[in-house]
Amino acid sequence: MDIGLLPHEVYEQVYPSDLTLEQLELVLSLLPPSPPIGTDRTVDMRKILNGILYVVRTGCQWRMLPKEYEHWNTTYGYFRSWQQDGTWQRIHDILREQARRQAGREPTPSAAIIDSQSVKTTEKGGLVVTMRAKR
Repeated sequence: MDIGLLPHEVYEQVYPSDLTLEQLELVLSLLPPSPPIGTDRTVDMRKILNGILYVVRTGCQWRMLPKEYEHWNTTYGYFRSWQQDGTWQRIHDILREQARRQAGREPTPSAAIIDSQSVKTTEKGGLVVTMRAKR
């Protein structure tokens, strides 16, 4: 997969949240292509992806996205578009299945376990406690 590097350029991870070259090639192959109508993309998709991961990892505001990435508004636009059209869910499902196969497991989980000690419940005790308080 061509990631848009010029022959003399070396791919560099600027922040720990940036994808490695192998990860980047894999994720880029899962992204939707440019729309057939109109002009081709003029933004660097590596910077878009790494910018999205930076915001997700650090929790910073979109407007606080460092200058090493594409403009925050462009980056957010791609994030929102991919969220709405299901691209993120599709990428997640594909990567999860690949990771499970590499671990020698079935591609999709067949069961889930929820630990009642970890799941937050109401402190109240239900309708009975409410009724006693009203009396």
